Amino acid sequence: MQDFVPFEIIEGDYGAGMVLLADHAMNRLPPAYGSLGLPESAFQRHIAFDIGIEGLTRQLAARLGVPAVLGCFSRLLIDPNRGEDDPTLIMKISDGAIIPGNYPITGEEWNRRLATYHRPYHRAVERTLAKAGASGRAPLVLSLHSFTPAWKGAPRPWHAAVLWDSDHRAVVPLLEMLRRDGSLVIGDNQPYDGALRGDTMYRHCMTSGTPHALLEVRQDLIADEAGITEWANRLAPMFAALNGDPSLHEYRIFPSRTGPYGT
Repeated sequence: MQDFVPFEIIEGDYGAGMVLLADHAMNRLPPAYGSLGLPESAFQRHIAFDIGIEGLTRQLAARLGVPAVLGCFSRLLIDPNRGEDDPTLIMKISDGAIIPGNYPITGEEWNRRLATYHRPYHRAVERTLAKAGASGRAPLVLSLHSFTPAWKGAPRPWHAAVLWDSDHRAVVPLLEMLRRDGSLVIGDNQPYDGALRGDTMYRHCMTSGTPHALLEVRQDLIADEAGITEWANRLAPMFAALNGDPSLHEYRIFPSRTGPYGT
């Protein structure tokens, strides 16, 4: 397990003022965990990672010349986009798949996964954001995820969505730019609500007043290289435009819809 690095930092121009995050970029497990008792096919599903997001993040980081942090472990091991006290941090069942390696789980093993994978990933995010904000100018944080085309038999019409809590600064202009393309259906806190206490955006952005947005792209649209490139072409100029706005480089704390901070 010690040879397994739980994060990857893509180097870029830290002075550019933008950082990309991809919590669920990969479907890998440390060798000691085998497959957690799951068939290999499970690791090609959304339950293991955000399909298409690794490639999209790499293309955007390269085009924009900015740093990015990628999670290198499957969310089936432990979910980096959940708070340490979240009961869904280590899932026993995910979209109908029972995960034998996660149930039963001892407190010792729970804490081992936190210490070995979850916390090192978040420390890498902290270091990257600190480096990008070393000049005193807040970095713009853009977190990338993907969602399934349907859920429990119901189609999801959105091509992409922006999720957020209450800091609207990057969200409003990003939604406006995405919706200029009349062929796209864009969700605003759909199919999920972006206010999640303890998640990555809460932990690293809401509590510090760092401007941010979380973008979800539907997985079937970025399931291959052609789709990834199409979305990278679409998003790169939008992200660059956001980054050029001075108001998106100021620290400003907004109250969270999940409740008071520090409670």
